[in-house]
Amino acid sequence: MKALTLLSAYLGLGALLAQQTTTERQAARDVIAKLESVERSIDVPGLVTRLTADNRDRDRVVARAKQLMESELLTMSDDITRHPEIGFKETYAVQHLTEYLQRHNFEITSGTGGFETAFVARFRANRGKPVMGIILEYDALRGTSRPFHGDQHSAQGPIGIAVGVAMSEWLSETGQSGSIVLYGTPAEEIPSPSVRKILFERGVFNEADVIVRSHSSPTSDRPAPGFGSPVLNGDAVKYTFSGAPAHQAVGWDGRNALEAVIHMFVNVDSMRSSIRPEASIQGVILEGGAAPNVVPDRTVADFAIRYPDAVYLAQVRTIVDDAARAAALSTQTKLKIEPYAEIRDGISAASLAEVGFAYMKKYGADLITNDPVRPQGYEGMGGLSRTIPGLNFEAASSHHANHTMEMEVDALADVGHKGFLVDAQAMTALLYDYATHAEYRDIVTREFDALKGLFVEYEDSLNKAYPIPNVQEPK
Repeated sequence: MKALTLLSAYLGLGALLAQQTTTERQAARDVIAKLESVERSIDVPGLVTRLTADNRDRDRVVARAKQLMESELLTMSDDITRHPEIGFKETYAVQHLTEYLQRHNFEITSGTGGFETAFVARFRANRGKPVMGIILEYDALRGTSRPFHGDQHSAQGPIGIAVGVAMSEWLSETGQSGSIVLYGTPAEEIPSPSVRKILFERGVFNEADVIVRSHSSPTSDRPAPGFGSPVLNGDAVKYTFSGAPAHQAVGWDGRNALEAVIHMFVNVDSMRSSIRPEASIQGVILEGGAAPNVVPDRTVADFAIRYPDAVYLAQVRTIVDDAARAAALSTQTKLKIEPYAEIRDGISAASLAEVGFAYMKKYGADLITNDPVRPQGYEGMGGLSRTIPGLNFEAASSHHANHTMEMEVDALADVGHKGFLVDAQAMTALLYDYATHAEYRDIVTREFDALKGLFVEYEDSLNKAYPIPNVQEPK
């Protein structure tokens, strides 16, 4: 009965939370039924029971990760917290992380993907498959008064290192097949450019069979199985208008880029009644001209365009782009459209999420959310987590919300340290299971591949659910 309750909890609630709109739920009805059938077929509750049973060898590896955290890496986390660096400038953090890895027999490849503070670290004694990847982040938020670690990225590197070192030492000592690769990904809080998306597109993660990471959270939770995002699917786009300068007294000698950007906002507002109400379109003017007596020849608007799914988002994006094009045409200015970041649905597999969650509880996680949260990938851009299975560990590490000064304070306090220890131990335990149980790897692959196929069906269904009106030619 307990196993049945767990199964119905993560299936029923997950399906409800993943699809936010009536259209999505109706279009996805058949897909969700298939998803539930997939989840029942792999018996996740039974899998959790088998894997998390007593195991002295696993406990020894987990204890090593805990010992590394308590003796050295919590101190490193505190040090990075006290020396916050914004994206692309994380030289202090990267130096400390990579020097520690080098002392523990990791080979460092710096400047990965052309980004100075990105790196890949491989254990020198790696032994083939499976390749287990660990994502490390280390950039701080850009505050109004100073950079600050209000998302506790300062701890993600040390946590991942504890897991990587403990697992690599054990693999080397036992001769167990498996490799550990750590991916240092900078500038997570700066969407332009999306570093992890670029690294993914350039094949940096291709060798990994599974990827894990940790992240700060005010609660301990895990995602339901399926596809979704922790926030709306979205595009971040800059619209630059170029005109011609002139004295305002003879404005006809120029072309007014400020008028163009104003017209864009008006055009977008004129279309809101023709766009589904769940859409969110927000914009600001970054550049509006230099002086009131000079016709502005350059203006820039920055827009966040969001919708619960990527299919209808594409229609909304076309509307906003066309609003900008119309503004440029009507003011005889020129336009450049620059998309610089996106958020898309990812895939979450219960065979990873439920095992990881069980370990978080086993190692003392606080503020537990018993029901799964909405399905979501383990990294925000979506593409990577739709290609390689993985899990984001979120043991409660703060009494406050993300992106707050209070969360930075908690990174140095007992609540933060406890959450970081839980994540390090739970991540190690899950990777141990993944390395030692071929049948577990097969289950993860089977579930993930099935979800990838269902995601294609899901988007196909939505394409049929969002017909574009047929606008007739004037007669």
